[in-house]
Amino acid sequence: MTELHVGDAAPNFSTIDQDGNTVTLEGLRGQVVVLYFYPKDDTPGCTKEACAFRDLNAAFAEAGAVIYGVSRDTAKSHTKFREKYGLNFPLLADENSELCEAYGVLKEKNMYGKKSIGIERTTFIIDGAGNIAAVFPKVKVDGHVDEVLAKVRELVG
Repeated sequence: MTELHVGDAAPNFSTIDQDGNTVTLEGLRGQVVVLYFYPKDDTPGCTKEACAFRDLNAAFAEAGAVIYGVSRDTAKSHTKFREKYGLNFPLLADENSELCEAYGVLKEKNMYGKKSIGIERTTFIIDGAGNIAAVFPKVKVDGHVDEVLAKVRELVG
């Protein structure tokens, strides 16, 4: 499993969003991309994080950044999640875990003695040249989106 660091080239990807549109990192070149990985649609922490990104989406856009959420849920699940909470940014479906593996966010989790592999909540900021500009591992939801926005503003200057 890869661990990405600031300055590394961001792994390219090609996957679909909630509407079935193909999204590639190559196609986003020239833009600052906030790529945040979360465990599951419509769960308490993931909903809180998504709604925080939703509420500050205009500020991210003003700073020159686009937001993409990523989980291993289906495009159909993403559509329901977006509609239920009025999310105003795309959600990428990574059903085969290729994107999660490329970004090194799949980790062993232990809940009530049961071990499983799941997404460790992680956010990456990718610069317009396609390089990792910031990494936020093991994200705690409270205050996270404000921290990411501050970093985007710092990077864009």
